[in-house]
Amino acid sequence: MTTPADGYRAVFCDLRSDQVMDAFSLTEVQFDDYIGKTGSLTATLPLPDAALAARARAALLPGRTAVWLERGAEIWWGGVLWTSTPSGDERGRTQVQIQAGTFDSYLDHRIFLPSQDRADIGTFDGGTFEGDQFDIARRLIDNLQQARGGDIGIVYGTEVSGVRRSRKVDLTELSRGRELLDSLAGMEDGFEWRVHCYRDPGTGRRVKLLQLGHPVITVGQTDIVLDRPGPVLAYSLPEDATLQANFWIARGESPNRNQTAKSVPSVSTVPPDESDLKAGWPRLDGSSDHSAVTDVKVLNELARAQLARARRPQTIPEITLRVDGRVTPALLGAGIRLRVHDLWHAEGTNDRYRVVGLAVTPPARGQYETAKLYLERF
Repeated sequence: MTTPADGYRAVFCDLRSDQVMDAFSLTEVQFDDYIGKTGSLTATLPLPDAALAARARAALLPGRTAVWLERGAEIWWGGVLWTSTPSGDERGRTQVQIQAGTFDSYLDHRIFLPSQDRADIGTFDGGTFEGDQFDIARRLIDNLQQARGGDIGIVYGTEVSGVRRSRKVDLTELSRGRELLDSLAGMEDGFEWRVHCYRDPGTGRRVKLLQLGHPVITVGQTDIVLDRPGPVLAYSLPEDATLQANFWIARGESPNRNQTAKSVPSVSTVPPDESDLKAGWPRLDGSSDHSAVTDVKVLNELARAQLARARRPQTIPEITLRVDGRVTPALLGAGIRLRVHDLWHAEGTNDRYRVVGLAVTPPARGQYETAKLYLERF
């Protein structure tokens, strides 16, 4: 028998105004959130009677409904409802399954429109953004939210990164909002961003905050120590060289606008990492494509940033913990000191990581509710 997820309540609100439409207890709740990519929520709402079904039809409006998942007084997840699937089985039971994406998923559904439509897109009609890269990120959000019907209430602070940029945006490329932010953040000496959801302790209001961090998002002053044997129920510490590279080519577009002449894409000119080759590593090449970029200097910055991330085998550790007082969404960005002592790690480990992802699995028969933390070496 399915029972409501322990302690969880889903509040459904109008996406633009955040006015509450209804609240329900859900079953089969699973959700995740990440730094650097969109998180998701899936859940089921059983419909035992016509009254509840009518309420659900009125509140579950994909594309215009916000979902806030509460655990007690705290907000654990927030995002946009994208699909709602009612179904019935052979025993006459009716339910509706929902899927939602964190609020940053909304930016995948927003396009910077051509300049002739500028009256409907905000204050910027193409050209160059200049200033601290955090200010540019905020101006991009402003541009999207100043469009008629485009304000979903994402707010931001006044922090700076100390890195100045000059970012050209060609509105004729019809770039998506997330694409532009990710491209800006992925430059050399770039930053991380996410939409952080929480309840304001002073007003009680639900907040969608554009969280920015340079070079990465970090929270907390001291590391959380986790041991196995101990609180760590399971772990996986893979090493992956499939994306490793010590030479990187970033390819852009041709600066040629003469249709009668041959067009050749601009490419970066960053040399291979000689220290790797001298140390005995084989040459490993990587590449990336960047639409609308013609400036070789910009392509070199992109290539160096990609090369810095790809030089060593990627380690994507994950650990599983029981959901208790120490596991909350506030862990995203926190420092972890992981100590493992077992057959593989006979001498023990004492490695430092940063939490970059959190996935929660509801309790099953005879099993605790668990959280999987995705880590990055810090």
